[in-house]
Amino acid sequence: MSNKHSLLKAFSTIGLILTLGVSMSADAGLFGFGGTSWKEEVQLHDGSKIIVERSQTRGGRGEVAQSPIKEHTITFSLPGSGQVMSWTSEYSEDVGRANFNLLALHILNGTPYVVTRPNGDLSYNKWGRPNPPYVFFKHDGKAWQRIPLTEFPSVFKEMNLVNNTSKHEKELISLGLASADRVKEFNDSLRQPELKTILREPVKPGTDGSVVNSIKIDYYDKAGWLSPDWFSDQPTYEACLKFCEHKGIRPQDCPCAKRFKGK
Repeated sequence: MSNKHSLLKAFSTIGLILTLGVSMSADAGLFGFGGTSWKEEVQLHDGSKIIVERSQTRGGRGEVAQSPIKEHTITFSLPGSGQVMSWTSEYSEDVGRANFNLLALHILNGTPYVVTRPNGDLSYNKWGRPNPPYVFFKHDGKAWQRIPLTEFPSVFKEMNLVNNTSKHEKELISLGLASADRVKEFNDSLRQPELKTILREPVKPGTDGSVVNSIKIDYYDKAGWLSPDWFSDQPTYEACLKFCEHKGIRPQDCPCAKRFKGK
């Protein structure tokens, strides 16, 4: 009887462990810790097209109910050589998420180039507050290297990858493969001029939603950055002024008067 009781207890324990394992796996997917992937058809500057695979995981630091992109990778084969290459926007603790949002992939004479945008205000500050707000990469045959706008070929003009993968993630996964036309449709809803086409001139202050308009603040003795949304989301001009005061922003630097036109 004792041996039978021990066996029953052991089977019960194993069953509980398996149940917990399945539950934890389900929770990981629910809360965004699992990875997702899909494919996109990318139209290059010469009219040719390639298929790329994109994958991303969620996690990192974010506000309540947010699940930012923690890491994002694009994998593709170079036309002609068939060499498989990949580029990854990695997580970093100082940013609290992936450093970049991927905007475009272009290839010229067998050399791939990547166009990215800093992922939020902390990343924008970290990467030198570029204006136009891009960070460019070129593969030199050994590794990806950051290059200035002056070294980015002028023949590249289009944003040919889905920019807002957080918003369209479920549909992209459902599609499996997003055609070049569908990629364009996804991007057509974006308002910021720097996301419509690859700009060569600085973005003018006042452009809605651009990280270029982020305002530097010092709050509790820690350097910080606030995007324009923090101010435009205030319900009234008075509330906006109080927000500036709360964040320690000097009256001459507070954008409330401009955003609410003094009303």
